[in-house]
Amino acid sequence: MLLMDMPVMDKPQLDAAQLAEAFQLFSRASEELSEAYNALQGQVSQLSERLNVLMGALPAAVIVRNRQGKVVQSNRAARQLLGSELDGSSWQDWAHRFESTETPGELRFDDAGNERRLSVSEAALESGEESIVLLHDITDTHRMRLQAERHERLAAMGEMVAGLAHQLRTPLSAALLYTANLRQMELAPADRNKVADRAIERLRYLERLIRDMLLFARGDSLGRQRFEVCELVAEISHTLEPLANARGLHFRTQCDCGVLALVGDRKALGGAISNLIDNALQATEHGGSVVVHVRHDDKAVYFEVADTGRGIDPATQARLFDPFYTTRAEGTGLGLAIARGVARGHGGDIALESTPGKGSRFTLSLPVQQQMTESEGFPAG
Repeated sequence: MLLMDMPVMDKPQLDAAQLAEAFQLFSRASEELSEAYNALQGQVSQLSERLNVLMGALPAAVIVRNRQGKVVQSNRAARQLLGSELDGSSWQDWAHRFESTETPGELRFDDAGNERRLSVSEAALESGEESIVLLHDITDTHRMRLQAERHERLAAMGEMVAGLAHQLRTPLSAALLYTANLRQMELAPADRNKVADRAIERLRYLERLIRDMLLFARGDSLGRQRFEVCELVAEISHTLEPLANARGLHFRTQCDCGVLALVGDRKALGGAISNLIDNALQATEHGGSVVVHVRHDDKAVYFEVADTGRGIDPATQARLFDPFYTTRAEGTGLGLAIARGVARGHGGDIALESTPGKGSRFTLSLPVQQQMTESEGFPAG
């Protein structure tokens, strides 16, 4: 039988009652969907309102910028800090008003002649289309920290008064004695020159003691420059290598930091590192070695000064950074205290590892600057 000869089956047709029931089901589903959408819209509106209230109540400045660097949203604190015309502007125009400081993650901002300190952090959204910049005003905290550090130094100076009197009296008495001997007319010219040299030596020791005392009392950084780590190390090595050679020591420096740069008081940091190396040279006998190795990771730069000297016993290690404590007859006892103060003033510190009879290792660590780069709108430091 041909296919065309087969009977055609009629499709079942819905009657009016079934159509009405289907329409009712569709209407009910549409109403439920509309109610769910309205409820969801209400929740979104409520969440948006809460978010706006929260952002308005936050004491920190919150800025949302898109991938093109345009500010798409900001809270009241941000507008009070930077200006009401912040929204819709280019974030880079505002970020150039910030200056990096010696402390990683902190920026300096000139607010109508009043300098303010800001802590900055930035996080990108998962979509990658926008990022949130968070600025905390830590001006008062920074000021209190400086005051606390100054009070600590003043307290330490109060404890040092007795030691200072002794430190000054001994070389001053010697200088007076040598100077008095110059009045003896019977002294031969050679003896007179020898006595004069000793008097000058004692006076220079007093000058060095007073200079170190002032450095310790001041405790803050005088300058702030951007400098390459390896360049500083090479300069220090060039200065101290002749001293090591004169003492018959093997002196070697190695810097693995490439073109990495830091921001801080270059002169003060150079002095602190030089002090550590000089101490190592003084503690190492003829034929020994002093190695300076500078390395870094994502968090800090490490200036390691290792020697094969006599080492330091635990009791001495506990007091080594105390002002006026020294194991050298000609030392002022302030060098290591000043070096630690410089390191801590830059957000770092100095650690010591030593074994009596085997040598010592001093490690001065400085945090790597984590400020945003110019491409992100912030000063690179």
